[in-house]
Amino acid sequence: MDIVAPEVERYMATLASGDDEPVLLEMEALAEREEFPIIGRLCGRTLEVLARAIAARRIFEMGSGFGYSAYWFARATGADGEIHLTDTDAGNETKALDFLGRAELDGPIRYHVAPAFDVFDEVEGEFDIVYCDIDKGGYPEAWKRARSRVRVGGFFICDNVLWSGRVAKAAEGDAWTEAIQELNGLIASDPDYRSTIVPTRDGVVVALRVS
Repeated sequence: MDIVAPEVERYMATLASGDDEPVLLEMEALAEREEFPIIGRLCGRTLEVLARAIAARRIFEMGSGFGYSAYWFARATGADGEIHLTDTDAGNETKALDFLGRAELDGPIRYHVAPAFDVFDEVEGEFDIVYCDIDKGGYPEAWKRARSRVRVGGFFICDNVLWSGRVAKAAEGDAWTEAIQELNGLIASDPDYRSTIVPTRDGVVVALRVS
């Protein structure tokens, strides 16, 4: 199911063509060649705008791959920020540090080759943004761990929350769809947060901590 009409997506993409930087194009080409899931440029811009809007300096990513989402966050935080990346594949760390280094966006990067939850438990303090893009079955647990560690005025952001439209139907035993539905319900009903789903690409939930 197309979440947004393809012609609208193409139009939006033309507006983002000004970001055709060599390293970004390399990252996007790698993702296409290896069929590696990335958030894409339109969602990337969304991450950057949200981070800039709250002057984010401390960000934690649960699931980082080769650094595509961190590319956009680093544009917002600047070199004096602190962005924790997590992935269990050391090869992704090597690629991320190479890409972000050549883009001169590696200043705030702290890459951890370990499971996201393990690192999250080890890194102390609150965050301006916690971003989640791990295996979908872990989404509810990610929210439960992160919700109290986002500062008031900060964001919990999570990708793939419309799951190609499957969340609008009965899950029928599909564990990942059920997990995303559970996440969306937990966020929407949390009195400490106000949230919305941005329906770009596969859906991004943006939850603002208000109390």
